[in-house]
Amino acid sequence: MLFDATRRELLRFSGMGLAATAAPALAMASGRTHTGSTTPAMAGSPARFDVRQFGATGDGKTVDSPAINKAIEAAAAAGGGTVTFPAGSYLCFSVRLKSHVHLELMAGTAIIAADSPKPGDATGYNGGTYDAAEPNLPWEPYQDYGHNHWHNSLLWGEDLDNVAITGPGLIWGRGLSNGRDHVMLGYPFRAEQAGVGNKAIALKNCRNVLFRDFAILKGGHFGLLLTGVDNLTIDGLVIDTDRDGMDIDCCRNVRVANCTVNSPWDDGICPKSSYALGYARSTDNVTITNCYVTGTYQLGTVLDGTFKKFTGQESAEMRPFYTGRIKCGTESNGGFRNITISNCVFEGCHGLALESEDGALLEDIAVSNLTMRDLISGPLFLRLGARLRGPQATTKVGTLRRVTISNIASYNSASKLCAIASGVPQAAIEDLRIANIFMEHQGGAPQSYAGITPPENEAKYPDPAMFGPMPSQGFFFRHVKRLEVSHTEVAAATPDPRPAFYLEDVERADFIAVTAPAGQPAFRLKDVRDLRVRISRAAADATLDKATDQTL
Repeated sequence: MLFDATRRELLRFSGMGLAATAAPALAMASGRTHTGSTTPAMAGSPARFDVRQFGATGDGKTVDSPAINKAIEAAAAAGGGTVTFPAGSYLCFSVRLKSHVHLELMAGTAIIAADSPKPGDATGYNGGTYDAAEPNLPWEPYQDYGHNHWHNSLLWGEDLDNVAITGPGLIWGRGLSNGRDHVMLGYPFRAEQAGVGNKAIALKNCRNVLFRDFAILKGGHFGLLLTGVDNLTIDGLVIDTDRDGMDIDCCRNVRVANCTVNSPWDDGICPKSSYALGYARSTDNVTITNCYVTGTYQLGTVLDGTFKKFTGQESAEMRPFYTGRIKCGTESNGGFRNITISNCVFEGCHGLALESEDGALLEDIAVSNLTMRDLISGPLFLRLGARLRGPQATTKVGTLRRVTISNIASYNSASKLCAIASGVPQAAIEDLRIANIFMEHQGGAPQSYAGITPPENEAKYPDPAMFGPMPSQGFFFRHVKRLEVSHTEVAAATPDPRPAFYLEDVERADFIAVTAPAGQPAFRLKDVRDLRVRISRAAADATLDKATDQTL
């Protein structure tokens, strides 16, 4: 069993040891407690609804979602209120969120996803099922199965206002599918099968949403799938999961802060702009700050504080991908505008990714103050591609422009893949500024890497490995206009024969105060126009109107 090594700590955290003890009802702030009545509360009176008073047991054996849904419905009927979860383990199928309702997870509380139906079975634990995955035609072909449905989740809501989940409790997606091969990580559930749940929390077309201070363990395909959610705050979450930590899709006015995400098999914090709403809606005005993302730790061990790394002896099904990053994309129909990413730590994962693949406008992005350690690829991956998954009549190559990246320290990254910024021949990345970067990679690449010309792969799924081994040990720029790199150093732990900076089809590039390993050319230039190098240790000052194929 995957969780045997950490079960004791997780059970203690989730309050299972207290599951058989009924907690007393919490007093309302006004001195009253709701006991199942749906009589509206007095105007202005704070209302609290204890799930135990609606029949929830918290014993970890009884399916408590019917009682919890009654408590939520009562709060909504009263005009809003707080639904409280005393310490205990609440085994659930779908819990339906409502407008003006706040779920408060007390210390020692765990909401646990009941087992989904196994292949060939019509029902799961004690005859239960998750709510049906609603149809989303004709838009389903433009994103994967998980992005197209919200109701087949542990907690879900649609067209809601003023929703909150807070408190130091745990949401454990134990019985959810992760949407991959059903044998991966011991899953007996297929995501597409009727009655199966595959997301911990899913919201669609909601406004004024707050998630604060709780933890998610093993969240299925998504710990959080938030589509078309505006005025969204995510603060202080710990997510230790087997696919994406949080997907922020087609959302506006978003604040993500103080979160920890361990996601070895997929991305950690992932703004997207899919076609799942039936139209191309951009993700705008997003701040991601003070977060830690990683893909290097065994599932559950960040949550319980043991931080156990993978051993390298895992089976093929259990082998991690070490993904765990912050990424804008891959679903990118609507676009990303006004995004800031700052003061974050990356460890044992891919680096930061900014991707426009499906016609998106990716514009006005500011990235600053990141530290990165033990990356499996280069620290940056910027891709303007032409996958163009969307309605054929309207989907054209998008843009990637006005991006500033500064103050990044990256140590011990794998040397096969460098930092990459690559457009396609018909569409260049524009107005890219990179400053104050220190990148030390492992080095030691073979001489043959220096002669590689990476394939264009215009329509291929974007990921750093899509180009194969890279001909640069530091930065690879292709199809870029108006590039500036300043006060940046590339260092290798062991000697590496490749240049630090590789430029191909680049127009107007300035390199100021850049440093590279000594004893070899720092620049490889192919079809470069209007290049200036100034006050740099990497190369002598130079001004070139055109460089067809040369080194500096």
